[in-house]
Amino acid sequence: MRLGSKKVKILLGVLALLALLAALAPWVVIQVSKAFTTQERNVRTDWAFDTGEVVEAGGQWQVDIARADLGQGLPAFQLVPQDIEEEGFTYYDLEVQQRLDGALDHLKNLPGVTWSATQPLAVLNPFGTGSNGLYLYFETDRDTCVSYTIHVEDGDIPDYTARAADASGEEYTRAHEIQLIGLVADKTNQVTLTLTGSWGNVRQIVSFSVDMPENRSGYPTLLEAKEGESEATQAEGLFAMMRVNGYLGYGFFFDDAGVLRYELVLEGYGPDRILFEGDEMITCVSSSKLARIDGLGRVTGVWELGDFDLHHDIGFGAEGEVLALAEERGAQTVEDRLLSIDLESGQVSQLVDFSQWMELYFSLTRPVGATDDFFWQAGEWDWIHLNSLLYLPQEDSLILSSRETSTILKLTDLHGQPQLDWLAGDDRFWQDTPYADLCLEQEGDFVPQYGQHCVEYYGPGQEEGVYYLSLFNNNYWSLNSRDFEMEVAPSVGTGLYASGGETSQAYVYRIDENNRTFSLEKSFEVPYSSIVSNATPTGETWVVNSGVAMVFGEYDSSGALIREYAYPCTMQNYRTFKYPMELWFD
Repeated sequence: MRLGSKKVKILLGVLALLALLAALAPWVVIQVSKAFTTQERNVRTDWAFDTGEVVEAGGQWQVDIARADLGQGLPAFQLVPQDIEEEGFTYYDLEVQQRLDGALDHLKNLPGVTWSATQPLAVLNPFGTGSNGLYLYFETDRDTCVSYTIHVEDGDIPDYTARAADASGEEYTRAHEIQLIGLVADKTNQVTLTLTGSWGNVRQIVSFSVDMPENRSGYPTLLEAKEGESEATQAEGLFAMMRVNGYLGYGFFFDDAGVLRYELVLEGYGPDRILFEGDEMITCVSSSKLARIDGLGRVTGVWELGDFDLHHDIGFGAEGEVLALAEERGAQTVEDRLLSIDLESGQVSQLVDFSQWMELYFSLTRPVGATDDFFWQAGEWDWIHLNSLLYLPQEDSLILSSRETSTILKLTDLHGQPQLDWLAGDDRFWQDTPYADLCLEQEGDFVPQYGQHCVEYYGPGQEEGVYYLSLFNNNYWSLNSRDFEMEVAPSVGTGLYASGGETSQAYVYRIDENNRTFSLEKSFEVPYSSIVSNATPTGETWVVNSGVAMVFGEYDSSGALIREYAYPCTMQNYRTFKYPMELWFD
């Protein structure tokens, strides 16, 4: 049977269209993937929120004072900067914070008003950084401390009890200024304050209710938790989820029951890590900005990074310094710069450009290709992919994790003339490079780490030059920047997702710089995650995030699971740590 010319033309057109779609498919996938990764640079443009009636407009601080719609219980206020809807507004601006502080001080000192425990000054999220943080100010006749219990009528959410840290830094005081942490979004919260004297006597008990609004992010207030086989006690503190894809611009803090107790609101990006300086914390608030935040949620310092974007880790360096892994916007290479931020002067400087510093290896690499495992980075020169840093102040040295080379590196004389001291990992990777002689010798029969993340200091050895490092061994081998093939053990994953029972591991290495060796001293299996993730010792337990598996868990010292939490995200959550959060809790 012969087709008519019209039908032939239609058929040829359909075939041509299918051929075009097939040709465009890789390009479309790459563009969608790049759009996904570049969202980390987006900055929040909408800071507006719902308020009740404005009771005092403007004033010298250009801040409206409104009623907070928190139900019929505790009367509360909200502070609304009058420029909140203007282009470029951000709460991470010291001038904005000073205005909010002035408006808050005005409320604290209203003529003829004495704020008491039964009638405290209450302000919801006064500094714009914590959507469910409730500021309380009141005075008492005697020195007391404040503890509290939060109860909601939900059988899946247990009561939450804490002792509040006062902004004064005093354990007992007569003028109380605290941020109440733990209120559950979209619930009626019954709060009981207990004021206790220094001799342990309860001086006063006050109760009130708060109808909290929904989360700003829309993130679930309760995670699905699964009990493990260990009955060990979990460490004190809150789990802090870092850079949850699909919810960038927030940090989430969960308790041991998997209840969201605090939602940190950022400009964009998300925390890579939280550093603690006295009763304040320092963290990433956008891809190109760090900020210092006190226990009330007030921003007390801001550091702009200019043409650099943060990527993967920050940490304290020398005195008064924060070190950051970053990349230079518009540069040929990515994720290969080390920055120094002077906390006092605000000066940002580049300490190391690794593409120049390790030029002998960099010259062997190439940009990521469209057929590589990480095809979404096609065209990017991600040749080393630094993902964690650890500064050793006694010797001015730095330990780095390089995912792309599956290697841990140590630099010495960081602030002088940096030198590469050693490399730890599969030494076959470096055999045909100028750095082969710097590889530590593997001592013992074990599979070394591949694609590792979050290398941290675990403890000292019994002699100088010997110490221990912990890390998340992703156990994933993939090389996207060099035409080099290496056969790995069958237990090592080679796919982004587990397909044959692969696992990742928490590792503890013994580094012996005297004998130039490294050995595996401790390990236990955790859910497989090809990329991102961390395994962090936390007192007597470990907190492990398997980002691609979308779970984090707490494990006892032997590696047995105490409790595991499943969480929603788009593809992955970068890290989860557990912090005592002493800026909030006494």
